[in-house]
Amino acid sequence: MTTFDRALDLVITHLDGRKRLLREETAASREALEQLTRLPREIVKAGAPATSVSTQSKQSRLNVLRETILATERDPRLANVRQNLVFGVGNPDADLMFVGEAPGAEEDIQGEPFVGPAGQLLTKMIVAMGISRQDVYIANIVKFRPGMPQGQSGNRKPTVDEMAASIPWLKEQIETIQPKVLVALGGTALEGLSGKPQSIMKARGSWMSYNGIPLMPTFHPSYLLRNQSNTEKRKVWEDLLKVMEKLGLPISEKQRGYFLR
Repeated sequence: MTTFDRALDLVITHLDGRKRLLREETAASREALEQLTRLPREIVKAGAPATSVSTQSKQSRLNVLRETILATERDPRLANVRQNLVFGVGNPDADLMFVGEAPGAEEDIQGEPFVGPAGQLLTKMIVAMGISRQDVYIANIVKFRPGMPQGQSGNRKPTVDEMAASIPWLKEQIETIQPKVLVALGGTALEGLSGKPQSIMKARGSWMSYNGIPLMPTFHPSYLLRNQSNTEKRKVWEDLLKVMEKLGLPISEKQRGYFLR
């Protein structure tokens, strides 16, 4: 599919969302309307290869997608999820994209993925790679926090239906950002990207592929918070070293020896 075709499909999706929004007589934000107006002009310029899409164009597309999700009537498969959208965060032109499972309580409040304890650990892992959180893009399989039964607290794994309802949004994010490498954080993220349940214990550390993009499965940071042995930390770090090698990032001797003790 050409860049023009992908962009045209995106516009059609967004216009469908806009049509539903107008039917509900709900006012869209000025920002969304301006972006919808600009997008067709961007498509005219889309004859260049996908890799030449500007960062500004990618951010515009992500902004429109976000507004479309907010404007679209909630999928009934997401009836049991919380109300706050946790879309994604980071560099729209990132070479590296991390995908988690679903927002937790802190993410639900702040509207940003990986801001709780697991997110703080993920940030440390990214910094240890010699890059910053602002250099990568971070998103989840599910864009809303899965709700808990009344009277219960905590977080739960999203259901198959909840993942299926959100996957098209994640797919558009990935197609827009065009990362060189994807990292699936945990078994749920791997299941969502691969379309089938898989053991993260068996899959981690081995390269897979998502629509032609190299995919590295590894443990979720929350797993490391529960299992803080250096042995488990080293497994994740070895996976990240493979990611660094795939991206051509420099690796020092200190980095190669990280988490050995």
